[in-house]
Amino acid sequence: MGLINLLIKNPLAFVLIALPLLYSVILHEVAHGWVADKMGDPTAKLMGRLSLNPLKHLDPVGTLMLFLVGFGWARPVPVNFASIGTSRTALILVSAAGIIVNMFLAFIALFLLQTLPLPSRGIAWTMLYYMAQINIILAAFNLIPIPPLDGSKIMMGFVSHRFQSALSRLEPYGFFIIIGLLFFGILDPVINFFRWIILSIIGMILLR
Repeated sequence: MGLINLLIKNPLAFVLIALPLLYSVILHEVAHGWVADKMGDPTAKLMGRLSLNPLKHLDPVGTLMLFLVGFGWARPVPVNFASIGTSRTALILVSAAGIIVNMFLAFIALFLLQTLPLPSRGIAWTMLYYMAQINIILAAFNLIPIPPLDGSKIMMGFVSHRFQSALSRLEPYGFFIIIGLLFFGILDPVINFFRWIILSIIGMILLR
């Protein structure tokens, strides 16, 4: 269901979902740019993309799709991998930064849900619940190793240059491949698998 239907039917639920979703996506993109800057590529910083201002990150088509069908995207933060050298570690860290931030936000939300005496289904409880679920899904989805998702670039840090080139050639068509696979439900088991891994990691930390 698109957010526009939720806005019409339940404005409060719309706010409780839209705000965590908006800033989870923004922080995901900012993390890529921040780590890239630390690795030697100031492109995102020079373009003003290391900002929490939504207007710096919203993609018109991606935002429209989010409202209409419940699936959308932000403008990717530009990263010039040539500026960070040929280090596989740098490639992996920059690519994984957004996923790590989403996992951290999910951890914080679940930790607060466990430790704070919040009324069940109250506004604070509900927002933290959605924040956890949204960030787990964002992290799991971005781990899919299909360009241009982060998982493909993380995988590039471990594979041969020949396989890297093959993935790079796939990138112009990756978005359409992802949409098609999502439409037919083929990616659901993959997303659920990554979701299980993320929840297992968070669960082990929370139990300490």
